[in-house]
Amino acid sequence: MRFAGVSLKEPAVMGVINVSPESFYKGSVRKDERALAETAVRMVEEGASFIDIGAKSTAPYLETRIPLEEEIRRAVWAVGVVKDVVDVPISIDTASARVAEEALKAGAEIINDVTGFKGDPEMPKVASEYGAPAVLCAHGKVRNFSDPVRRVVELLEESLTIANEHGVKEVAVDPAIGFLRPEWPPWYEWDSRVIANLNVLKLFGKPILIGVSRKSFIGAITGRKDPSERLYGSISATAVAVLKGANIVRTHDVGETLDAIRVARFIAGFSP
Repeated sequence: MRFAGVSLKEPAVMGVINVSPESFYKGSVRKDERALAETAVRMVEEGASFIDIGAKSTAPYLETRIPLEEEIRRAVWAVGVVKDVVDVPISIDTASARVAEEALKAGAEIINDVTGFKGDPEMPKVASEYGAPAVLCAHGKVRNFSDPVRRVVELLEESLTIANEHGVKEVAVDPAIGFLRPEWPPWYEWDSRVIANLNVLKLFGKPILIGVSRKSFIGAITGRKDPSERLYGSISATAVAVLKGANIVRTHDVGETLDAIRVARFIAGFSP
């Protein structure tokens, strides 16, 4: 299995860099060219196979509205800087087709759409036109559902249908940890159930990408309100996700995450 030219024989790491001051984890934000370039280089040296750039926070519980032109400016600037210093595929984390297109023109190769092609109707058209691989997140309404895994599968099926209709063949599926917040069960229980049953998503025959890094469900479980204190919880969730079939792990902490992946995989190799 491959994604954007990268072999997924072993789970790969996608390093997250944000240029959005409103992002939930301030430790991921880079505001100047030198810091941005140094972070990208360090992540690749530590083992990142992809770099994911966010120019606007997508956290569902934050006030994140910024002008579209500002998101475009940030994205184009960041992609240009990173493209000049590393030689791995760059993904643009956005729900806007205009931002995605400008980022692709600047050198990004992957579209990471948290709305799973259900937000901006132009997004699948842009992916198709540029031949860009896409990460599609489970996206849709969730109220009171006792079967989180089934709902995630249904939402991803809808996104894959849209992708197929537009000829977007190279797709990774993302269960959207942290984004689906039902009234019941509590969101941290919802996310935990999805991770524990991640292997169900193998039915799609697509790479499974998951992002658990420093997210609020970890804070709810551990009592760590500050995202800067959630590294160890993130590592634990990563190990479980990998053992359940994750092919790509999106993270703020590349070296630590890759260590967790290697140890989890090595130990699992001795199971019956």
